[in-house]
Parts: sequence; structure tokens; C-alpha cells
Amino acid sequence: MHGLVNRSIQSFLRETYGAETWAAVAAQVGVGAEGFEALLSYDDALTDAVIDAASAVLDKPREALLEDVGIYLVGLEPLRRLLRFGGVDYVEFLHSLDELPERVHLAVPDLEMPDLALIASGPGRYVLLCRGAHPGFGPVFAGILGAMADDYGALVLIEAGGPDIDPDTVYVELLEAQFASGRRFDLARPELP
Repeated sequence: MHGLVNRSIQSFLRETYGAETWAAVAAQVGVGAEGFEALLSYDDALTDAVIDAASAVLDKPREALLEDVGIYLVGLEPLRRLLRFGGVDYVEFLHSLDELPERVHLAVPDLEMPDLALIASGPGRYVLLCRGAHPGFGPVFAGILGAMADDYGALVLIEAGGPDIDPDTVYVELLEAQFASGRRFDLARPELP
């Protein structure tokens, strides 16, 4: 797994639950407290072990933890900007998801992304299929899609597949495209003070 993925999980745990939580997870899996290097690659089993350890330490289901990681990622401005380039509204954003792996590869060429396919299943209803070499991206994308709905001001119901359904399938029901004011977004990068 790309170190950027592991570093993102580490940052999520540290910023959301504190350095002590990260230290407990790192100790369980045999990673030093300094954690992961973003530009290195790690065995996929180590990433799974970190997620499982965090789930145990936090007493939180794995899928819920991964969904929270997805929500956290949208809070990172560079990723939010990458996602917002997908469209001027939530529906356009959804329809641009199949291009997301290519956009990510422009920024980080060696980052493995799942193939994404959006299927319209009825008026305002969509199914997102996340197909990759490593399972578990469905809950992450459920979090991303929920956070992006808030960003666009859309009202949606989102459900990641569960134990009886393919976990890397995400169901989206758009209830109202313009439910609230979305967060401000300009194509030009904002000026820093």
C-alpha cells in the first residue's frame, strides 16, 4: 500500500483521537510512533493490521472507521479541491467519479486507486462500484460522498454495502440537489494571508 494511504490513516487517528490513540495502534502493529513515510510503499497486510488495531482500540466497526477516514480526507483542502474539480454541482461530481483515478494519478502516479463506476439506478439514485486490488474502498468512498454532499449543499442518503452485500458498493439517493448553501469554492487557489 502506498505510504500516503497509511500516512492519511495515521493523520486521521492522531488529529481525530489524539497522539495516545495513534501510539496505542502503532504499538499493536509494531510501527514506531513516528509512523509512516508518505512516499514509501508498505505491505497491504500492514495497512489492514493498522485498520483492525484502530477499530479495536476505538471499539468501532471497521466499516464505520473507514467511512470516518473518507470524511476526514475531504477536510484536507488539496483533496477537496481535486474532488471539486469534478463538477459545479453534486450530480456532475458523481458523474465525474470514473475520472477520479486518472486525476489522482496526475498528482501521485504510483498511488493505486480502485476503478470507479457510477450506475444510475433510477431518478436521483446511483450505485458506485469501487473495484480494486485491495478491498475496503467502499466505506471510504461512502464517507467521501457524504462529505462532498455537504460541501455542495446537497441532501443525500448514502449506504455502503454491508456484510450481506458487496462492501465495495455504495448506494446514493439524492433527495435534494440544492438543500443548503454549499461551501465556497473558486477555481483559483485562494490567496494565503
